[in-house]
Amino acid sequence: MAKIRKTASIENGIMQVLKILKEDEIQETIGKSSSYLRKCSDPNQQQQIDHNDSIKLDIACIKKGKAPPLFIAHEYIVINESDNLDSHKQNDIDEMLVKSTILHGKLTEVVKQAEDPKSDKGIEISKLEKKEIMEAIKNLEDKIMKIKITVDQK
Repeated sequence: MAKIRKTASIENGIMQVLKILKEDEIQETIGKSSSYLRKCSDPNQQQQIDHNDSIKLDIACIKKGKAPPLFIAHEYIVINESDNLDSHKQNDIDEMLVKSTILHGKLTEVVKQAEDPKSDKGIEISKLEKKEIMEAIKNLEDKIMKIKITVDQK
């Protein structure tokens, strides 16, 4: 029977890595097999993934164009334990979704402006434009994280 893992847990992050990377990619990245990762993903086992291995696996996922599952799990855990957690509990999910839509629109706007032939460097994205894009992405990621935390607490 399949084991239930918390949505944003290290164990679930490992399962996401197993979906992204093939056996040979895992072996090449950390020198261990996918069966080792499956053991580490079992919430009832004592075996835990090495932090350096988790970083290497996340980088391998990024190279494949995927989000880093273990980094996201770490980020969630840290935010969930932060002192500011009470502010997340009071937020209404509908309100947060509206704000995330606004932030998505801002990201789209910043990217479109950066790619505009009339912008600073034309269709090439300048360092300042990259900074603005990264800031817009981070704002959207933060809002998505707040939504995850709120949903997980309900």
